[in-house]
Amino acid sequence: MKDKNFFAMLSRMRYINRWGLMRNTLTENISEHSLDVAVIAHALAVIRNTCFGGNVNEERVALLAIFHDCTEIITGDMPTPVKYYAPELRTAYRGVEAAAKQNLLAGLPEQFRPKYEGLLSETEEEKESWVLVKAADKLSALIKCIEERRMGNDDFKQAEEATLAAIEKMRLKEADYFMKEFLPTYCLTLDEQAQEEG
Repeated sequence: MKDKNFFAMLSRMRYINRWGLMRNTLTENISEHSLDVAVIAHALAVIRNTCFGGNVNEERVALLAIFHDCTEIITGDMPTPVKYYAPELRTAYRGVEAAAKQNLLAGLPEQFRPKYEGLLSETEEEKESWVLVKAADKLSALIKCIEERRMGNDDFKQAEEATLAAIEKMRLKEADYFMKEFLPTYCLTLDEQAQEEG
């Protein structure tokens, strides 16, 4: 049964909570996060193709985003301050992530593994798509910080500032466009959003 547990393992994404070192007003698991990242990554791909003359596969970008954190089923969600505390720790964590990917792939019949390997590992051929997924991951984190701060949770103040700085440092036109055009609506209540439409 070892080569049949891949999908059962993926279903466990809902049990891995993010932001483990922070006091959360509302918990977020990696399953919820992955959906948010997929929606935003798809939007970034649409923005690239529509506004900036790109030719990236929008659906493929969304698919990569769905799977981008699935190794955390095995590794757990390593808090960013810990993950980047020292270069040696980051290198060791990459090794753990690689082992987790292989462990997950072993949960598939041999003939299916090539189809999923590219979803679990960044490749040079899909570098452009992975840039959008990484930006979407940061945007999702920024939105989480904004939501927590709106609910009076100042634990996310520094995380919000650091995440915003990281996005700006990417110098990605699509992310800048998303922040200018769509991010402000995340600060509105449902009633305010309805008024904006009307």
